[in-house]
Amino acid sequence: MLSVDQLPDYRFWQLPISKYSYPFFYDTHRPGLRIRDLPWQLFAVFGGTDGGKAARAAAGGLLRRLDHLPGVLPDCAPAGISVGALAGDVSACARASPGVYSRGFHAAPSGSVKAVPPYRLFALSNFGSLLALVAYPALIEPHSSLHEQTLVWAGGFVLFVIACVIVLWRGRNHGPETAKQEVLDEPAAAGNADSKPAGGQYMLWVLLAACGSVLLCAVTNHLSQNIVAIPLLWILPLIAYLLSFVLVFNGKFYPRHIVLGLAAVALGSIAYMLYWDIDPVHWGLPVKVAVPFLCISLLVLCVFCHGELYRLRPGALHATSFYLCIAAGGAIGSFLVGVLAPLIFSGNYEFVYSLLLTSILGLIVTWRLGLLWRGGCAAAIVLMAGLSVGVTRSYHKNVIAQMRSFYGSLRVTEERVPPHVGLTRTLYHGTIEHGSQIFTDKSRTEPTTYYGHDSGIGLALDNCCDGRPRRVGVIGLGTGTIAVYGRAGDVFRFYDINPQVERIARSLFSYTRESKAQVEIVMGDARLSMAQEPPQNYDVIAIDAFTGDAVPVHLLTAQAFELYRRHLRPGGVLAFHISSQYLNLEPLIKQQADHARLNAVLISSEDDDNGIDAADWVLVTDNNEFLARKDIQEAAEKIKPNPKLRLWTDDYSSLLPLMRWQSSEPPQKDHK
Repeated sequence: MLSVDQLPDYRFWQLPISKYSYPFFYDTHRPGLRIRDLPWQLFAVFGGTDGGKAARAAAGGLLRRLDHLPGVLPDCAPAGISVGALAGDVSACARASPGVYSRGFHAAPSGSVKAVPPYRLFALSNFGSLLALVAYPALIEPHSSLHEQTLVWAGGFVLFVIACVIVLWRGRNHGPETAKQEVLDEPAAAGNADSKPAGGQYMLWVLLAACGSVLLCAVTNHLSQNIVAIPLLWILPLIAYLLSFVLVFNGKFYPRHIVLGLAAVALGSIAYMLYWDIDPVHWGLPVKVAVPFLCISLLVLCVFCHGELYRLRPGALHATSFYLCIAAGGAIGSFLVGVLAPLIFSGNYEFVYSLLLTSILGLIVTWRLGLLWRGGCAAAIVLMAGLSVGVTRSYHKNVIAQMRSFYGSLRVTEERVPPHVGLTRTLYHGTIEHGSQIFTDKSRTEPTTYYGHDSGIGLALDNCCDGRPRRVGVIGLGTGTIAVYGRAGDVFRFYDINPQVERIARSLFSYTRESKAQVEIVMGDARLSMAQEPPQNYDVIAIDAFTGDAVPVHLLTAQAFELYRRHLRPGGVLAFHISSQYLNLEPLIKQQADHARLNAVLISSEDDDNGIDAADWVLVTDNNEFLARKDIQEAAEKIKPNPKLRLWTDDYSSLLPLMRWQSSEPPQKDHK
């Protein structure tokens, strides 16, 4: 079902906090900047880079020892160590920007120094992140390989180091004795600019930053899993999140009472929609309305959280501790949604809980505004608490099993679906159906959903081997529907990365248990598992791991095709399930087939009243006799190549050229 490439980017929650830790502790224990400190700063810059390389090199041996551990750790650790080391490199230089800037390079003629609090730099930094977020998938990724990007990034990092050296040199005389002469801008928070913020102030900074981060992650999950699975959709809520920082930290935009009112409207609107349409799988709003509505609501709520942060900002002397609290809050929020929630929740409940947290913080920050605001926020807390109970209960409607992991939320429903007499069980991953089974004596051993006899995989299995025993490899287990094609003497070997899927397929669906073939299930990333195996001589390999907006890129590269061919017997067939309303994968598979000197045909099948859904499969083979069979010829369609498409390799891939921009409104039951 899923692959390592599909993991959410909550793995990188440690990046901002590690970035700001070094400046904070340096400012705390070594205030001011003297010329004698310059060698130590330069050592941190270049030593950090070498240390990062060493950490990444040492990570390999450590991670091999973590492979046996279940859950999140083995998947988080590679990115955590690598990106954390990179953050250490950058944080070694970060001391030279806000800290030095706050001590100012605006020397007055008298020699006094006017400190300029570096909060506008924070807005500028987030604006740069916003530009990079939009530019990378649109301009950089489609036109450059990873190696080319690495070279450009390395060059940019060298320029960054040079700029840091210049800043450190220019600020070499701004020591503690100079800092005492600083004329600080007044902070928004009450109290003397030089006074240390109280403990409650630190806690409020962390909570407000955490709330914004929780809202971002929760809305992103809700959009991609409960609304619609569109590739790159996660960019929109992240744009709203970054834009809120740009607006409020620029220092010219935070009309507090207006924002508080808009935040109340946003909370009320979302609560209204959830109350009248409590359905965790299908929201009542059309996609073209739901996506902008939730993104705009997220922007308003993040402007509230970050605006209150800006209002409570300290003087420049405590800017680094302020930034560290913001980074810590962001890390905590991402950790709660990305790591903790899958461990303690069986469903995607964090969206409504994030609204409850926002209401509680609203009560805290508006406590001094009077009884009216207190009452409104208290009413919002009660409303969101009741809504949380309702949403939690709704997740269990017709549900016989529900579980969640780092790979997403799984639900198995059981209901009577006309015209079938027996019960129908269906496995959902978010809004995506991953197979179903009709529990009647006749239908329980028949293929359903995307795997009917007229589908690409059905035709491949029915026409490949002339009655002899078959070896079949399947990437993506789901409910195990393909196992119904098994005959005595066959071997069906499934690969899946999510242990919960295996438990569901074995216990709640009977396809794998009742198959006449020998069924084997290999847990772990399919490509990594196959790379470690000797040639399996498969007659058919089905690649059925494309789930909505989550495309396992590493299963579609030229190197992946070479691996598949190593495991195929001569004349074998590759079957790619590419049903998608938002991605056109046909020319990509065609290009890979041409590159490997294979033939590719498209098989599109229609839905019917017997539990079969419409499906698109691409069959790839060098077996002309197979392609000449009557059933294949009648169903096959030629694939129009795209000459502008660049070949996907382990060094290059881009989803943007494959997007279907004119997709119709998705039906109530989304395809894979």
